[in-house]
Amino acid sequence: MKPHRLTGAFLLALCVGAAVAGLTDAAHAGEFDRPWREESTALVIDPYADTPIVWDKLQTEKRVVAIIHKSTIGTSRIDGKYFARKAEAKQRGYLWGSYHWGLAGDPERQAEHYINTVKPGPDELIALDLEDATSHTLMNADEALRFIRRVKQLTGRYPVLYTNHASAKLISSKFKSTEFAQTPLWYARFKASVTDFPKGVWPTYALWQFSSEILPQFPVKGTKSDMDVNVYNGTIEELKTRWPLTKAVP
Repeated sequence: MKPHRLTGAFLLALCVGAAVAGLTDAAHAGEFDRPWREESTALVIDPYADTPIVWDKLQTEKRVVAIIHKSTIGTSRIDGKYFARKAEAKQRGYLWGSYHWGLAGDPERQAEHYINTVKPGPDELIALDLEDATSHTLMNADEALRFIRRVKQLTGRYPVLYTNHASAKLISSKFKSTEFAQTPLWYARFKASVTDFPKGVWPTYALWQFSSEILPQFPVKGTKSDMDVNVYNGTIEELKTRWPLTKAVP
């Protein structure tokens, strides 16, 4: 085969292609490399009853546009400050969401307790907190699937799934082609950069919880360093448009 002569047009095409590939790689790297440094990136906090909030100071951090609050635990318990903080947050213009802390046993009943308690509106995010997919005392992966299915029956939509790296890795290897793929991923990983995101079920995250008492990385005005802080995989305007995150990231 004769070698091709590298014309100017061909060289230009090579350069353009390399530049586009470089931009794609850079964008992907930024997604997992301290994306909260970007001023346009949206932030979300997720408090529970014991985490204090000074509302007037919180509102000076304009990048925090949404709050996801612990609401229910197991089959009967309710977070004591949930309803008061929901009223305050919505009065101040925040996007609102709730999450259920999953315990071992009876996931369908837990789903019913959660949904019947929070009575989520169409503009409110709903989520399951799956702390350890292999636990015997907390909800495990199989029970989480049953919880997710029951929530879908009750509300017509899949909840967001909060889980850590080890659990996301297990789900991505053992639960492909299940309803987990329909849940937007709320990824808990307290690192500045992630190079080993466990693809398989989710191609990426919707929310990344990157700062907490485990590793405070981003102080939010009006809160203490133990506040859980999340970055959205997109801009402030994109989060406002896509809230309450009813679809997994494609």
